Amino acid sequence: MLKPYTRITKGRKTMRFTVAILALLLISMFGRPVAVQANQVFDVNVSINTSQISTTDYDYLDDLEPLIKEYLETNSWTEDRFGERERITVNIQVIINDVSDRNFQSTLIISTERPIYGTLQITPLFLHSDNNWSFEYSRGQSLLFDTYQYHDMASVLDFYAHVILGFDYDSFSEFGGEDFYREALRIADMGLSSGSGWGGSGVRRSRHDLVSQLLNPDYEDFRRAVYMYHRLGLDTFTTEPQASRTRVLEAFHMIHEAQRRTSSRFLFDLLFSAKNREFRAFFMDAPTETRLDAYNILITIDESRVSEYGRLQR
Repeated sequence: MLKPYTRITKGRKTMRFTVAILALLLISMFGRPVAVQANQVFDVNVSINTSQISTTDYDYLDDLEPLIKEYLETNSWTEDRFGERERITVNIQVIINDVSDRNFQSTLIISTERPIYGTLQITPLFLHSDNNWSFEYSRGQSLLFDTYQYHDMASVLDFYAHVILGFDYDSFSEFGGEDFYREALRIADMGLSSGSGWGGSGVRRSRHDLVSQLLNPDYEDFRRAVYMYHRLGLDTFTTEPQASRTRVLEAFHMIHEAQRRTSSRFLFDLLFSAKNREFRAFFMDAPTETRLDAYNILITIDESRVSEYGRLQR
């Protein structure tokens, strides 16, 4: 039987009470309020690519890397406690495409990883390129953490922080990311009337489109498959490899069912971009029949990578 995941207080409702008691104890000990350090959820790596613009007047863009890193690592995104090994690795590349005065047009590329339970390995979870991030940035600028006030830079980071957490929590429990996706949708709704890249009528693959699909009942099998693949497949593989592969094949068929009911491939493309090599590698050492079953379903649900999955036939 699969052991419960050990993330400290993950999914529990007791953290707010625990923190309140801790604060009262600190006040009683020291006679005054004492700041409690925020729980770090993300380990963030940031790179800024300015090769497409002249940086003569924009040398301060170097400050953008630590600004984004600090913003994501030090603010409180959830009450659940993350151990150091349990933090989500987030890799961010900001490609500056154009600039006018202090207004920057950029592409934001985000990839994330989460640990595989019971191992020292990691698995890619989310890979996305947002090609329409416009923001104003000036020398010495700071970022205020307030998810209820729109800001062209902070709100995009807030949005993706919640989407990333949604993917992570969905991979540990069925529909575990629901609350994070709903918060991301609230931020996206705010962005629709405030800035670019959020979407609107006729706009495809926008931020609003991304989270709207994640909350659409037609994609429930997609989200169930994310859970089954990670928690009941990857996380159990070292102890029960054949049963894990059987469950992963079931997850692939669930993805196929979700594709039948939907017209957009947005979420599916995100998943396959991040996972296609891992999907193939997961079955490389499987018995021949299992390996061919994996090949047949993978070329059905991810037709653009037939050559990648072709190695499963050998």
